[in-house]
Amino acid sequence: ATAAYTDNILDDFTYYGMDYLHDKYKVDTKNPNAKDKVKATQEVVNDIATEVNLYGMEQYEQFPTMMEDHFGGSQRAAVLAAASGISTSIATGNSNAGLNGWYLSMLLHKDGWSRLGFFGYDMRGPVRFLQLTLHQTRR
Repeated sequence: ATAAYTDNILDDFTYYGMDYLHDKYKVDTKNPNAKDKVKATQEVVNDIATEVNLYGMEQYEQFPTMMEDHFGGSQRAAVLAAASGISTSIATGNSNAGLNGWYLSMLLHKDGWSRLGFFGYDMRGPVRFLQLTLHQTRR
């Protein structure tokens, strides 16, 4: 299997996330520095993932050809979730925070558009927001 081609849409959503991190949290995404990291809290995850996800959903609604390009809700959901997770991970330097951003994006997508799939091929079972521990010590 190969990854679906997303044009520059995933790039656009991710760049929006980077601009948001720079403007709100003063994170220098072009020259990463450990001092720039944002503390990985649930509030930070909620803020970044929600902002990036809502931007993406607004873009899909504003430009119908994007909907045609990403045929099927599952591809749109994956692109939105990837941009949300990437942005959250880069801000915090924490992969668990990024995974929480991914799952939050899926919930927001399903809440906003009522489904994740198309033609009856919805994701089976509920989408759960994993309560991953953001303050685990390394072993």
